[in-house]
Amino acid sequence: MLFSGLDARGTAVCMLATVSGMRPGEIFGLKWWHVRADHIEIEQRLYRGKIDSPKNDHSKRSVALSQGLQAAISRWRVECGNPGLDEWVFPSETRRTPVAKDNCWRRCIAPRLKSVGLEWVNFQVMRSTHASLMRELKVDPKVVADQLGHSVDVDLNVYTKTGLGLRKQALETFESALRVM
Repeated sequence: MLFSGLDARGTAVCMLATVSGMRPGEIFGLKWWHVRADHIEIEQRLYRGKIDSPKNDHSKRSVALSQGLQAAISRWRVECGNPGLDEWVFPSETRRTPVAKDNCWRRCIAPRLKSVGLEWVNFQVMRSTHASLMRELKVDPKVVADQLGHSVDVDLNVYTKTGLGLRKQALETFESALRVM
């Protein structure tokens, strides 16, 4: 399984990308106050080393969290020493700024993926895996679009919103499918 060789930080980062479908900039732009019990509020992103607004109108959203992902985030928070709400979820060594995506990938994640033969995996693969498996599981396309911060088409995006409960239920099914891979 993708996450088995990773430490707590790598597991949390990769699960946010794969299980929740978040973009790297959204992951590394998180402060602890964005993380709620069952979801994450996407209100900013890290873009080219600077905090920026989300990528588009659909990107500012609530991202549902599965139970396994909630547990991984909790483990990471404990390992970090239970930081305050205004601290970065994935801080740099100085803790004043978020860790750079490429540094985290190169130092923490890539070597472990390579050791299990998954050196070809990257953030795009993880996000694509999320979308592809959700489709295979026949999850409503609107649920997937809302989770990923994409649009399906104008009708669905203007008139339909899915609740966190439905997206959380879909993620539980998705996460179960990942466990058997």
